[in-house]
Amino acid sequence: MDSERFLRRVDRLAGGSKSSLRIDPAAREHPRTRRAFTAVYWLLAIELLLGIGAVVIALILAGSGEHVALSVWSRSLVVLAMTATLFYFAWRARLGYVWGYSRLRLFSKIFPVVTLVMAAIPGFYPLWMVTEQIVFSLILIGVADFLDSDHMRDTYRHPGPAAAPEV
Repeated sequence: MDSERFLRRVDRLAGGSKSSLRIDPAAREHPRTRRAFTAVYWLLAIELLLGIGAVVIALILAGSGEHVALSVWSRSLVVLAMTATLFYFAWRARLGYVWGYSRLRLFSKIFPVVTLVMAAIPGFYPLWMVTEQIVFSLILIGVADFLDSDHMRDTYRHPGPAAAPEV
């Protein structure tokens, strides 16, 4: 199976029945759209480095004989998986897929809330991981801010049902 066919199947799974809906290429290449995605990519790259950093810290602690809780390992791997998913959504949104934009926008709002709630549970994570989660959340809030601009919401607006003819 060629890669584009495989990606369309993934898109169908992630985007649902409107997975092929795309914005106009001119809107996709608008300077404000391009700038927003440049910022989003940079923020997601920082998220990726943060996630890798958490895994490295856990490995160093475990290597030095300290007990690293299962919650830390789980959280570290989940952050990397979430970031990979967000990169995929951003890539597809940058190609003009409306579903990619809407998923990226939705998850950049949900993940910070979940992360901050988890960080607020006393004793669940060590202080260094709580700090990592707060930084992770702040960065994702930045992603959401770029995606929530008037320009981006107008650019990726779902087309409504066809207007009824006037009588």
